[in-house]
Amino acid sequence: MRRFTGYCLLLISLLACNANAQTNNALPDWAFGGFVRPAGVNPVISPDSTSSFLCPMTQRNIDWESNDTFNPAATIKDGKIVVLYRAEDKAGKAIGKRTSRIGYAQSSDGINFTRRKTPVLFPADDSQKDNEWPGGCEDPRVAVTEDGLYVIFYTQWNQDKARIGVATSRDLIEWEKHGPAFKKAYDGKFNNIWTKSGSILTKLEKGKQVIAKINGKYWLYFGEAHVNVATSTDLVNWEPVVDNSGNLINLISPRKGFFDSNLTECGPPAILTDKGIVLMYNGKNDKGADGDLRFTPNSYCAGQVLFDKNDPTKVLARMDVPFFRPMEAFEKSGQYAAGTVFIEGMVYFKNKWLLYYGCADSKVGVAIFDPKTKTPGDPLP
Repeated sequence: MRRFTGYCLLLISLLACNANAQTNNALPDWAFGGFVRPAGVNPVISPDSTSSFLCPMTQRNIDWESNDTFNPAATIKDGKIVVLYRAEDKAGKAIGKRTSRIGYAQSSDGINFTRRKTPVLFPADDSQKDNEWPGGCEDPRVAVTEDGLYVIFYTQWNQDKARIGVATSRDLIEWEKHGPAFKKAYDGKFNNIWTKSGSILTKLEKGKQVIAKINGKYWLYFGEAHVNVATSTDLVNWEPVVDNSGNLINLISPRKGFFDSNLTECGPPAILTDKGIVLMYNGKNDKGADGDLRFTPNSYCAGQVLFDKNDPTKVLARMDVPFFRPMEAFEKSGQYAAGTVFIEGMVYFKNKWLLYYGCADSKVGVAIFDPKTKTPGDPLP
């Protein structure tokens, strides 16, 4: 009896340790995190019905950020954090059926923001109107070169086909649109397919996050259904990496039974580290048995994958569980009720990493990682 009791106690202890390990969600040594949500500050950007903008397409004043403000890019300008966020007006009745524009918010501490009353990137009567109207400019990612040229990758959405658009700026306010990233590659073969979510490779150089090259080229991870990659020599024209048959090479894809069982959509700019290239991505959980039953069907959680620093196409490691997931009420209530922490912007600021993300497609939140105090990811359910 004593032996049986001892065995039961040992079994209970082992089960408790295993459950504790799962709940603690320890991250691999190559990964970023954990990211901690500062108490009492989120969301940091919310809809504003007082902002008005004369839309050049309709010639009417529009309450351009009255319905939702979400899916942000982030960078540093003159020692301050600038967040470029997607904003929707009240036209239309659902996600993807309204017009999106990119707003500008600036902060000295990464938490308290001052916003411009008008958008900085939007559909206009210009060379890109056929690609951007009426859906707009969505879901930006932004990075900067060593000499201060900002490059933004955003979704051009005409409510027919989504394309990755490229624009450049020196001040983050006035942008030069260059059009679809893949319009010239392979005689335009990839210009007429659905493409989204461009995450350019960056590195830390003397404490500043800047666009990086490997093997003499710039690298752009992209994709929604899978993660693909493209290269460029000028930051404007991009050539997807293809196989011998001319098809896109899928570097990672959705996995049945995992949190990313439906989509693997690129997140903030990838980062070159000593251990390799870390790409954060948004994983959508499938419904039913095909998804991870621990997470809400259709919810978006965030994962990380490690690529070889000498070969950006070679996968070295991938997390099996998310490091960041919808937990707070504002991350699970909004126009995307299944729950979303959609990561798109991350900056290195005062020796910490600040991650900016869309909350249920409705607001913008921030979470902070201090590399000096490595902590677990979000606890698993």
